Amino acid sequence: MDDLYGRNEVLRQKLNEAWIEYYGDIPANTKVYLEKPQIIHPLTKRGEPSKVAQIEGTSYEVRELRQKNGLETQTLRLRANERGYLEAKFTRLRIWMVYGEEIRQEWLLIRQDTAQITYVLSNAPETIDLKTMAWRKTHRYLIERSNEDAKDEFGWDEFQTRKYRAWKHQLALTILASWFVAETRLDWQKRFPPNTDLLVEYDVDVLPKLSVANVRELLRASMPLPQLSPDEATELVVSHLVNRTRSRKSRLRHRKARTNV
Repeated sequence: MDDLYGRNEVLRQKLNEAWIEYYGDIPANTKVYLEKPQIIHPLTKRGEPSKVAQIEGTSYEVRELRQKNGLETQTLRLRANERGYLEAKFTRLRIWMVYGEEIRQEWLLIRQDTAQITYVLSNAPETIDLKTMAWRKTHRYLIERSNEDAKDEFGWDEFQTRKYRAWKHQLALTILASWFVAETRLDWQKRFPPNTDLLVEYDVDVLPKLSVANVRELLRASMPLPQLSPDEATELVVSHLVNRTRSRKSRLRHRKARTNV
């Protein structure tokens, strides 16, 4: 999750209660505890425990912990990408978080790239290794890439109707288009496995996969659109104009009928 959702404590609690492992980006000024804090209810003037809890413990902003001594740190190369490799410096440590009356220990994962530093909270198991955490955290890019394709290539962001059913229909078509592209990529990989000679020729260790634009070109070649003659195009335009005229006439007739009633 990016920090819009990662900073949401209620969301993190719900995910943890559902046994869903999360990796949520958080702002650099998020407060955490290195030692387990205590929740106390001081006595009121009547000698009764206060309903307002207080937290006893020293808190730190996560950006203050990046230079802490003794942190587990590795520079990891996770996967190949279009620009070369996804490589970054990852650091982690165990911290404590307070959720209302609950105190829970979590991971603070810090990712340092050339351009930015990202702070991440995770409820991953204590026994998990750093490389697995880094690999899972960086998979959000693939999800975001799929969302961008859905918007830019499949028209997911071009929704212009008002009915919920119409929105469901458009979403269903977007999902089907995405699924078709994924299936085409898999079929292509099976039919045309990577050629090792090309790896040597281009001096690379991985070859690019089919893009959505590539699949579109294949579709255009296998399912070409019919070319209309001038007469056919004119007939089609006239047909559209006639239908629009009939639609307007029908709407006016229904409006007149309602007015008379």
